[in-house]
Amino acid sequence: MAGLDDKELPKIPEEDVEALQAALGTGNLIEAAVKVKKTLDMADKITLDIAVTGESGSGKSSFVKAIWGLGDRDEGAAATGVIETTMEPTAYPHPRYPNVRVWDLPGIDTPTFKPDTYLKQVKFSHYDFFIIISCNRFTCHDISLAQEIQRQGKKFYFVRSKVDQDLANEKQLYDERGILKQSSASTKRPRQYSESAILDDIRENCIKGLEKGGVASPRVFLVSRWDLGKYDFPTLQETLVDELPSHKRLALLRSLSHVSKETVEKKKKQLQTQIWLKSLASCGVTAIPLPGLSITCDVVMLVTTLKGFCRDFGLDEKSLTALARRDNKPIAELKAVIQSPLSEAITQDLVIKVLTKCVAGAIQYSTTFLKFIPVLGSVVAAAVSLPTTYFMLQSFLDDVAADALRVLEVVMEGAVSNPEKNSRSP
Repeated sequence: MAGLDDKELPKIPEEDVEALQAALGTGNLIEAAVKVKKTLDMADKITLDIAVTGESGSGKSSFVKAIWGLGDRDEGAAATGVIETTMEPTAYPHPRYPNVRVWDLPGIDTPTFKPDTYLKQVKFSHYDFFIIISCNRFTCHDISLAQEIQRQGKKFYFVRSKVDQDLANEKQLYDERGILKQSSASTKRPRQYSESAILDDIRENCIKGLEKGGVASPRVFLVSRWDLGKYDFPTLQETLVDELPSHKRLALLRSLSHVSKETVEKKKKQLQTQIWLKSLASCGVTAIPLPGLSITCDVVMLVTTLKGFCRDFGLDEKSLTALARRDNKPIAELKAVIQSPLSEAITQDLVIKVLTKCVAGAIQYSTTFLKFIPVLGSVVAAAVSLPTTYFMLQSFLDDVAADALRVLEVVMEGAVSNPEKNSRSP
């Protein structure tokens, strides 16, 4: 495992300093650890409800699958069809984080769901934010819905779906050299095919239509129906994360599929904020001395934490299997670039072995811990156990984040070398 830079002393986030000091106020490590564990458990149970809405046939159900990285046949995938398949708000919990749900809402302006009663019918207050999808121009109903959502104090995001189909249709007007066919010549089309120009045109037309309808400074995200690494989907992910309240951010980050380096880095940074609290919790709850070590910690909890890191970065067996199936890759090819222990290999024996290696590296940080939390000085064992568990968790988090980036590179290399691998019939 990678170690912490010798020149870089660990820093406790300000909010965690307050939590740690409050928990350790009595000097009772076990009592403090119990309080911290309850705080962590509550954070893991935070719910997030995302509403996906738009007219029927706009690609809502495909987007629901896409945001979780699911295929049509995967368990939990939303139904798709050329007619309206969603007759009532339908929740699709994340396969591994069921407290995070995407709601596929019925299309607006259908016989059952009229614009003037739509928000009331779909229980507006239930959702944290809305994604309004269209595969063509955004309609007056989409605009009215966005304005009402804004009036009621919630965020919404416009998504223009199926742009890969638009590009395919446009490309048919050009020959194999990318030159506009004379028989289809149009003064509005450039003579040379340009994907970026077509996308800019789609985005500009959407924005102009929304502004004409009265939406101030609209943002429109262009997404493909199948390849999430393309176009604006990574930017949409980052925007959703950045604009969520801080206490809900981790819930969303854990659930998002990895389609960009930025998403992986944001996930790592958010998980990093919990390491101090997890270290304290492991040092006090049912603390047991490790053979040959002068530290105590809850090994079972550390096993669960390391397995959780693997799951958070999609390095567990279920996640890797789904990714391999989605991208038509042998799972062995993905596993070959993973250097940290796989989730299934993480045992109590492995944790004890890793902790043993981390003790020497962590001792130099003991005085730093005591400086931040003076009351800890009365807990002799914690002076070593807390920095040791922190050192191990930080190192493991660094390693699994690096592995997630390596897996992403393998997937992206495959997409570049075989751009048709994800092509499917609409």
